[in-house]
Amino acid sequence: MKRGSVIGNIAKDLGVDSRILSSRKARVDFEGTNKRYCDINLSTGDLITSERIDRENLCGKKPSCVVKMDLVLENPLELHRVSLHVQDVNDNSPKFRENLIEMEISESAEKGSRFSMEEAHDADIGQNAVQRYNLQKNDNFILSVDNNKVELVLENKLDREKQNELNLLLTALDGGSPQRSGTVVIHVTVLDANDNAPVFSQDVYKASLPENSPVDTVVIHVSATDADEGVNGDVTYFGHISDDDGNVFSIDPKTGEIKVTGVIDFEERSSYELRIQAKDGLGLTSYAKVIIDVTDVNDNAPVIQLKSVSNPIPENAPLGTEVGIINVQDRDSESNRQVRCSIQQNVPFKLVASIKNYYSLVTTGHLDREVVSDYNITIRATDEGSPPLSSSKTVHLSVADINDNPPEFEEQSYSAYVSENNKPGSALCSVSARDPDWRQNGTVIYSLVGGEVNGAPVSSYVSVNGDTGLIHTVRSFDYEQFRSFKVQVMARDNGSPPLSSNVSVSVFISDVNDNSPQILYPAPEGNSFMTELVPKGAHGGSLVSKVIAVDADSGQNAWLSYEIVKSTDPGLFSIGVHSGEIRTQRDISESDSMKQNLVVSVKDNGQPSLSATCSMYLLISDNLAEVPELKDISYEEKNSKLTSYLIIALVSVSTFFLTFIIIILGVRFCRRRKPRLLFDGAVAIPSAYLPPNYADVDGTGTLRSAYNYDAYLTTGSRTSDFKFVSSYNDNTLPADQTLRKSPSDFADPFEDFEASAEVGVISNLS
Repeated sequence: MKRGSVIGNIAKDLGVDSRILSSRKARVDFEGTNKRYCDINLSTGDLITSERIDRENLCGKKPSCVVKMDLVLENPLELHRVSLHVQDVNDNSPKFRENLIEMEISESAEKGSRFSMEEAHDADIGQNAVQRYNLQKNDNFILSVDNNKVELVLENKLDREKQNELNLLLTALDGGSPQRSGTVVIHVTVLDANDNAPVFSQDVYKASLPENSPVDTVVIHVSATDADEGVNGDVTYFGHISDDDGNVFSIDPKTGEIKVTGVIDFEERSSYELRIQAKDGLGLTSYAKVIIDVTDVNDNAPVIQLKSVSNPIPENAPLGTEVGIINVQDRDSESNRQVRCSIQQNVPFKLVASIKNYYSLVTTGHLDREVVSDYNITIRATDEGSPPLSSSKTVHLSVADINDNPPEFEEQSYSAYVSENNKPGSALCSVSARDPDWRQNGTVIYSLVGGEVNGAPVSSYVSVNGDTGLIHTVRSFDYEQFRSFKVQVMARDNGSPPLSSNVSVSVFISDVNDNSPQILYPAPEGNSFMTELVPKGAHGGSLVSKVIAVDADSGQNAWLSYEIVKSTDPGLFSIGVHSGEIRTQRDISESDSMKQNLVVSVKDNGQPSLSATCSMYLLISDNLAEVPELKDISYEEKNSKLTSYLIIALVSVSTFFLTFIIIILGVRFCRRRKPRLLFDGAVAIPSAYLPPNYADVDGTGTLRSAYNYDAYLTTGSRTSDFKFVSSYNDNTLPADQTLRKSPSDFADPFEDFEASAEVGVISNLS
């Protein structure tokens, strides 16, 4: 058949859809040869010839010629055994070994004598082989053919004197269509009397020869005898051996000994057939056949062929997944070709026997690319010969990654510390997660998990670099607003579907000394300042007043210390470093100035330290009568308009107070003696801002605390004025509700009251 000829549709015969042949990588593999006689048309499923198939070269004289091949399909792996029967066509003509046959026949040969001839050879078989012979018509010989034995039969005696030589044309014909033929010329020389031809001891000789026999090994002796004497009885042997066989054997012309001259290989050829000719001195010949059977020797190790493999293998492949097909061939025969296969290493794979000489490589355990990413599997094949021969082949398999591992953070949680007033965009900390998967399945992307911090989205506080996991601040933090918060960071891989894990990041904000101390008392309000009275009889160590301050910072940044940085008399007053209490250092003397001005500095303990100052104005006096006038101690009035407003206010208050006193006196004289009403009032300027722990006078006429007073004087005014403020005593009424009291509520409240404008200055020392 010509190359490309269609043998048959293999897809149709196997019931396979031809449209999937390409995707399943259909192919054919031939057993025992590297030649590819056929191939598959993946579009149609036709089995076509890819080169010339010569039956005579493949099978010789075997009556049946079968070429075995395997059809391999992948995804999933599938194997089909295909036998291709090669039919003989009459493409070889009968052929004689030589174009001219020389014969010498004595003229004394009797009528009916037979002379053997070499038969023609036709490489074809059966009907296409040699079927008959024709001898050109002549006067002396006819042709006799019996079971392919060709003989010339002397029909009429020869007469050397009439004709000393003859030329006969012998034609061999096969039975093919069209018929082919081959011819040979027989040249007969007529001799004088030689009555007997050589005779072999056997018509057919048989011998057995192990393959790989060395050169000059004697195979067999053939022997022929001739009844004649002398030259007519000397027998010479000739081997009618084909060109191929001629390089393997030779025959000794004198002894008939056949020896090995080439390589004997059972796998190439298991038997030989030789035609031996014995010829006497005058040319009479006879023929014998020698059949040599070659016995097999275990000289071929098994050959391992990887017919198909699925590489790489997904790591989630189930148990028993077929990943490859192995074919093992041993060219030896019988027990020498019986093969055992095994895997040498301890790997999660095994070989399962399939069709003859085929093994499936299947998984026996779970695969994990993160543990073992590649396998080198060594397959060893050993035959049953003696001694056994073996071979091995290493199959490399890679495990394909499946996204089966989520990213894993290096730590269970992270903590980040940042000082307040940080710059937006500064780095907080870095989170890191590792994904043992490969390529995109192991690529980690970081992001923030949605949430809120103090009612605002977490993304408005921090951001995370998706590639590096570095967390940055988005805004500046204020320790005084919040001191810590938590965010969730997600690490997600790029697999399909993606896997992720979260980690908590705690952000702690550390305090920075960014807030100055804030003085709560005394505090300036407008252009007026707090003024306190100090009794002239105050002893050393007496509590005069207290500076109260706070700091919005925390820790050591909020530790406050107090110091008098300026005073009218440096040796008269001192202040507690940590308490802020102002005390006299000694007893007050008559020589001390009535007006004392203290400048107090309050410092925190931060680095650097921040501070605030306040002024404290003290009047050393027991009552208002001793104060000739209340002036502005700290400064001269610069705003005349403000002074006018203050004068009007003071006159109004004084008028109201005098009216109130007259009403009280009238009530007193109209009623019997009533219980005395106590006034818990304080004069403050210019508002009702009171220091902490302020206490009013109770019913006994004494202070509830040793350092609190019931009256405060104003400065910046030319007259003394005061106003009533709320009492801390539940049994007294606020001054602004005094006029609303019924007369029955006043039981001699002013029995011992001095009706003087200076009554507003009342000092009680405990």
